[in-house]
Amino acid sequence: MGHKLLLLTSDNQRYRDLLNSCHLPNLTLLGDEPASIYQADIWLAEPPLAAPLIGHAKNIKWMQSTHAGVDSLVKPRQRKDYQLTNVRGIFGPLMSEYLFGYLLAHQRHHHKYKTQQAEKIWLPANFKSLQGQRLLLLGTGNIAKHIAQTAKHFGMLVTGINRGAKPTKGFDEVDTLANLSLHLPQADAVASILPSTPQTRDALNAQTLSLMKPEVILFNLGRGDVLDLDALYQQFNANPLQQAVLDVFNQEPLPQEHPIWNLDNVVITPHIAAPSFPEQVVEIFANNYHKLIKGESLSHEVNFERGY
Repeated sequence: MGHKLLLLTSDNQRYRDLLNSCHLPNLTLLGDEPASIYQADIWLAEPPLAAPLIGHAKNIKWMQSTHAGVDSLVKPRQRKDYQLTNVRGIFGPLMSEYLFGYLLAHQRHHHKYKTQQAEKIWLPANFKSLQGQRLLLLGTGNIAKHIAQTAKHFGMLVTGINRGAKPTKGFDEVDTLANLSLHLPQADAVASILPSTPQTRDALNAQTLSLMKPEVILFNLGRGDVLDLDALYQQFNANPLQQAVLDVFNQEPLPQEHPIWNLDNVVITPHIAAPSFPEQVVEIFANNYHKLIKGESLSHEVNFERGY
């Protein structure tokens, strides 16, 4: 039995070229015309592009997301009568590079020295080593595990937050989200890599943000709705020694009128911490396609009820 594939990405030609170089028996790549939405039984798609069209799909059996996050496809009113898989296991190194790049630059006063260089000032500053500092990771999945492993190379103490306080390799301690307020006051650095679920939304709100150390550095790398951005603005506007590095937001692009843009103690990046590279996505898709035609379980299947 043959299969028909619809591509819904911002770079369809790149994906088409990569797929044509793979051995994918009995798979027909459809064109970009609207009729392909009705004909395809397999979609390789970016969730924001697929979400408004999925209701019109007549034959879809499986969708491979090009992203890890599938929030727009698992909303309560979206259809759930097909298999949805995402990409996992490729973002840990990229997220670690991003987080520790900013963390080390902050600890070692890179911005301060660059400013001093412009003014020809020679003035060493005191700094704290990462060794012995506490890193609090909201999430203990594949990405968080890689970050924790990297943190251990620097001698950090790592606490993880997950749904059931399940002990996880690489973490010194694991607790539940309900106990977040117990760990925030102890953390020198906090990073959220949580998925978007009803339980995680606004986990970092005015009350929890107020518990953080006076010189904490906060990273939001998972989902924008975990963080109350207005509450963060109020907190960090009043506490200029606290630092934040934000890569994900409820609304993207971040509206130009939001006052968070103007805070010197906040770094804003345009959702670039860990992009999905087409080569990696196609490798995951190809592996799953071969499992599909063999009748095997697909890798990285999304639980529609959990949302990830």
